Amino acid sequence: MAASSIARSPVNPIVRHVICRASPSDHLSKTSLTIHGHYPKRCRHVPLLASLHGDTTRNNDRNAQALELQRVLDDFPYDVIPNDPTMLPTPLSSTQLSNSVSDGSRVRVAYQGVPGAYSESAAEKAYPNCEAVPCEQFDTAFEAVEKWLVDRAVLPIENSLGGSIHRNYDLLLRHRLHIVGEVKFAVRHCLLANHGVEVEDLKRVLSHPQALSQCEDTLSRLGLVKEAVDDTAGAAKHIASYKLKDAGAVASTTAAMIYGLNILAQDIQDDSDNVTRFLMLAREPIIPGIDRPFKTSIVFSLEEGPGVLFKALAVFALRQINLTKIESRPLRKQLLGASDDSNNGYFDYLFYVDFEASMADEKAQNALRHLKEFATYLRVLGSYPVDTSMI
Repeated sequence: MAASSIARSPVNPIVRHVICRASPSDHLSKTSLTIHGHYPKRCRHVPLLASLHGDTTRNNDRNAQALELQRVLDDFPYDVIPNDPTMLPTPLSSTQLSNSVSDGSRVRVAYQGVPGAYSESAAEKAYPNCEAVPCEQFDTAFEAVEKWLVDRAVLPIENSLGGSIHRNYDLLLRHRLHIVGEVKFAVRHCLLANHGVEVEDLKRVLSHPQALSQCEDTLSRLGLVKEAVDDTAGAAKHIASYKLKDAGAVASTTAAMIYGLNILAQDIQDDSDNVTRFLMLAREPIIPGIDRPFKTSIVFSLEEGPGVLFKALAVFALRQINLTKIESRPLRKQLLGASDDSNNGYFDYLFYVDFEASMADEKAQNALRHLKEFATYLRVLGSYPVDTSMI
């Protein structure tokens, strides 16, 4: 991808008005997919059939398998109609979106928040040695990937205590990105304050709403007034920048180190089993395999009627496919290119489902063919390896 030279400052990692245009090689045909490796280099765009090598018979078999996978992806399309702390990198905002490229030595990964956020740690777990790029909002991270500012985005989708992050479910439908992996991150909250400040000096505590709710018992016991802000690390940065003496922050040990804060208490969450699941997002889907556990995420809508959802879920039960997640969201018809001028007296819903099977597995293909017979809308969000590790 050809790009103009880029000027950077220590305050903002990406400057405005930098023009970046994709070269002809960046426009892939339908028979080209992105090959992803577990190494800190940029992904390579390789023609699917040209990447197969070996003896002729083996090549023919592999080509046939590749063409079958491409036909499956065509049957279930991924595309959807889209509509000191002061010297640290500041989050990329929507108004600052401008094209840039890295030097190619590391994968650039967008996350929501400021340095020290749990999302930054999750991005580094997903892509070791990556160049983590902070974004102010979830929307900005999606846009950064779409506009080739970064290679990937790592964003939270659900927490074991706080539940689903509904905004990101809606953004998955709005944008042309694909889930290429997941990462589970154990969240361990700390109570932070400026040096010289003791617990008894605190009157209030700042953090993300979910972090505050996850530490409800501890914070109530201390008699602290809870104040919600955009993210945990942002709370720590605010406390440090304004040298507040009456306020603390709920954030990570990494945030304490970055912003020079004292850790008054560790592991203050009410439940030790506090895990956030993050999605790894890219512009192109990966080629699903069957060599290890895979998960597939889909979204679909149904006509109103008795037993319709039962029939939809039965296509998986009939084939012994385990569902790990189902989430319903009100249907915004404009996202699907449909009119929204009728009122039938009930809500239409989109159903987001995760199931334990790869799209390379015939039973998963048959399940989606069956579902497609009565679904009014169906999209595969991604088929990707399951994260079986925890830290």
